[in-house]
Amino acid sequence: MEIIVAQNGGFCSGVKKAVDTALSINPKNTYIYGEIIHNPDVVKQITNRGIVMVENLDEVPEGATLIIRSHGVGKAVYEDCARRNIQIVDCTCEFVRRTQNIIRAQYELGNTIVIVGEKTHPEVIGLNGWCENTAYIFSSETEDFSILPLKKCCVVAQTTYSKEKFEKIIKNLENTRGKTVEVFQTICYTTIRRQNEASELAKQCDAILVIGGLNSSNTNKLYDLCAKYCKNVIRLGSAADLKYKTIKRFEKVGIVTGASTPNAQTQEVLLKMEMETEAKATAMEETMENVVAKMDSQPRFKKGQLIKATISSADDTGVAVLLPLAKKEIILDKEEVDCETYNKDDFNAKTGEEIELMVVAINPVKLSQKSIKQVKEEEAMIAEIQSGKDFEVECTGFNKGGLTSALGSYTIFVPAREIRAGYVKELEKYVGKKLRLRVLEIKTERRKEIIASQRVILEEERAAKEAAKAAKEAEFFASINVDDVVEGKVERITAFGAFVSVKGFDCLAHISDLSWTGVKSVNDVLEIGQTYQFKVLKIDEEAKKVSIGYKQLQPQPWQLAAEKYAEGDVIHGKVVRIVPFGAFVEVEKGIDGLVHVSQISHEFLENPTAALSIGQEIDAKIVKLNPEEKKMTLSIKALEPKPENVERKSKKTDDGENKEKTRKAKTAKPTEEVTEWNEDGLGEVSIADLLNKNS
Repeated sequence: MEIIVAQNGGFCSGVKKAVDTALSINPKNTYIYGEIIHNPDVVKQITNRGIVMVENLDEVPEGATLIIRSHGVGKAVYEDCARRNIQIVDCTCEFVRRTQNIIRAQYELGNTIVIVGEKTHPEVIGLNGWCENTAYIFSSETEDFSILPLKKCCVVAQTTYSKEKFEKIIKNLENTRGKTVEVFQTICYTTIRRQNEASELAKQCDAILVIGGLNSSNTNKLYDLCAKYCKNVIRLGSAADLKYKTIKRFEKVGIVTGASTPNAQTQEVLLKMEMETEAKATAMEETMENVVAKMDSQPRFKKGQLIKATISSADDTGVAVLLPLAKKEIILDKEEVDCETYNKDDFNAKTGEEIELMVVAINPVKLSQKSIKQVKEEEAMIAEIQSGKDFEVECTGFNKGGLTSALGSYTIFVPAREIRAGYVKELEKYVGKKLRLRVLEIKTERRKEIIASQRVILEEERAAKEAAKAAKEAEFFASINVDDVVEGKVERITAFGAFVSVKGFDCLAHISDLSWTGVKSVNDVLEIGQTYQFKVLKIDEEAKKVSIGYKQLQPQPWQLAAEKYAEGDVIHGKVVRIVPFGAFVEVEKGIDGLVHVSQISHEFLENPTAALSIGQEIDAKIVKLNPEEKKMTLSIKALEPKPENVERKSKKTDDGENKEKTRKAKTAKPTEEVTEWNEDGLGEVSIADLLNKNS
């Protein structure tokens, strides 16, 4: 009996995390909200530690510790625990948590929530709790979807639900509701792989054993899936349920396991099958001697035939042997003897003994002992290839149909369409290169030929890579939120920003989000290969884009201004901008101060350009500082003595200016407000101020 065990079996990562937590946590005053997994043996192992399993939150006392299993719970459970000071150890599966987040976000947008799954399953009950238990739950494509309200629907699936059933339900739902349906693929990728492998195994095997807790939803789905392709599917809760007599007649038996099935249970079943199989094999084994005896009864020899020959003598050329039904001795050439060094004396000492040989040629008959070993090795290799094992050969030629090669006594042919995806035009380029192949067909009628494909391997690897990438992306987006502070490593730098690896995902830090003062080059702030802290600014899961910022975690220049500067301080700066009413001076990157035209010189200036130019470096006194409003008022003349003749000129000028201001104020409308800088350039004055000043 051949036994094939599915590779995708046993605890998934979410279940393993929950079980490991329950087996390692301090059991004192600790509770589990429901069965941690649907496996009685594991549940018993955990409760034996003293951890209490509850179905109702009211059973958990205040101040206790509560383990949330991988199925997750509704929002109300978290709120109730917070209110009653219950400490939560959250083992919710990341894929379940992602589905919860989708439901919460879509519900807040006012969309109708549709959950595809089993209504009584704890995961579905928990998911419904993130939309205030308003979700419509469907478990069959035959249900009435017309009950849904006429607004946009968000559709998610139980993470362990059947992919095939989900697709049927979505098809009928879209036919009923059309474009108002938005579907989120939330079935766990490990569930999909497990289901796909179970289907393929069921197609190949005479019988399938499905191992797992009898009340496990995902294990029961595997049973239903296998039953579609195999007539003999047997459900086992443990090794104790296995009755060997029910499977002993089958040549090929497959084993699949659910996500809540420990590997130990699978090993117990395998051990029991192995013991029974060995007992049967011992009783029914047919020896090689029996087979050879049947062959020896044939009157004529055939090429490739195994025969028993009796040693007569040996000399320097080889060993003389007598064959059944042959009238004379035949020489077994010493080159065909299966030994490291040929010694005639060794064989003369064995005169009369039988050895097994292969007929490698007829007319005349030629024998070989070495070929038996080679053929058996080749047969074992072909058996593995026929069972689906990949193999490698070097391409030795081509024809108009594809590539050719050889493997032992078999010729290899790879059709052009099976080399890779897409059309291959220049076949000659593959000559001399290694081909990784999987068998499509083995022909032995007229000549031994293997028709094989490299394309299926490449496509399978690409699909696996895409699935792994999708799973990694899903896990990443489920674990990140806007405003999170994350650690990232700079991988690539471009003119517009830097690509940063955050948990293995490429995020973009745009150049505008690197510094509050602006930079000309990303290299001025970040260095390739270095790790920094960033803030998550924007997440677009659909487009697979995340924007992050570096400057958002750095203080702005004006936030530090109050610590670095004070009114009365003298600063050194550079004129960067000149306007009719004054000049802006760069005190430092990101901080500019204003020198009003009246504060440039003790002499009257009609325009700041009479005394200042862009790029000129000056010293000035801070006369007013307001970091909150990002304003700094500077004075150059405050650092210079005030000449007497300048004062008289200013007074005369001021009298003329004041008369003009008074005239403007008297002619202005009562509700009109005229504002301008006062004589010190430190603020604004209104019409009333001007009238009072000139009265």
